[in-house]
Amino acid sequence: MKITQVDLYEVEIPPIPPIAKYFPKIYDITLCRVRTDEGLEGWGEYQGKRSAHEHTAASYIGQDVLALDPFAQPDVFTCALLDITGQAFGIPLHRFFGEKVRGRVPVSYWSCHMEPHETAAEAEVGARLGFQNHKLKARSWDIVETVRLMKEAAGPDYTVGVDPNTEFRYPHIAARLAAELEAFGTVAVFEDAVLKNNLDWYRLLREKTHIPQALHLGAPNGVLAALKAECIDYVNLGGAAQQLRKAAALAEAADVPCWVQMGGLCLSVLAAYSVHLQSTLPNATLPCDELPFTRVADVVEEGLLLKDGHFQVPTGPGLGIKVDMATVEKYRVA
Repeated sequence: MKITQVDLYEVEIPPIPPIAKYFPKIYDITLCRVRTDEGLEGWGEYQGKRSAHEHTAASYIGQDVLALDPFAQPDVFTCALLDITGQAFGIPLHRFFGEKVRGRVPVSYWSCHMEPHETAAEAEVGARLGFQNHKLKARSWDIVETVRLMKEAAGPDYTVGVDPNTEFRYPHIAARLAAELEAFGTVAVFEDAVLKNNLDWYRLLREKTHIPQALHLGAPNGVLAALKAECIDYVNLGGAAQQLRKAAALAEAADVPCWVQMGGLCLSVLAAYSVHLQSTLPNATLPCDELPFTRVADVVEEGLLLKDGHFQVPTGPGLGIKVDMATVEKYRVA
């Protein structure tokens, strides 16, 4: 089964209006389509410009899909090659990662940092759509007021993931905010609360608050260091599929739950890839950060169902999705 064509489509799909007010454009996204002489095609997605992988894409022409080691390729091509292979053998992509342990993958609603009343309005939207957790970019000067208004708008069962991207900076600031936020009973986690160059500060925070502490990490050695320092209750894992599997295995061995962010503010091609992987990770029990619904349109027209704050794991062969080329062309910029 020879590769006959590799297409790269750089697209710009605007965020939904509440996010676009602050971030009219988030980052570049490029889709990859690999076609074969047997009529099969596989898809992948990466953050970056089309030019980043043009040379690599061209190098696959004429190669046999089944002779390539998909896991030795850049992850966007790993995804596309596994998509084709799964279709060829009639199996869903998650079978290449291991046993499926869940048929639904939880996902958070998401907001950038906004005015507190705007975030509360978005929390009301998220709750109405069936989401149970809301990940937000937090700032020290208004996070308490934001969570108060979110609870009023969305109710006591709608939880909040607080991610200040280290803006709280120091343990005494994070501990004070945590003490105020504990009273609401809705904060599910602090992620990257303080500067990340001192893991002792995260261990200290675990002693000062009942709110679970998490770090956003990628490489397995970073996860191992955090586990050895006993400074996290949860971990947010990113990176390529194989790296993520290794990092998740380390966390699982230490009985630390994780959530996954392979793409974040991605489209549903990468979200589907992530969902397949997450369905095989026993400790990926927390709501993930794959967020194609934060944009005004998506390129996947069927195969990845989002309902009540959960992605349904696709059951068709390969990725199990159908890409809408009309949407791809509408938003294509290169």
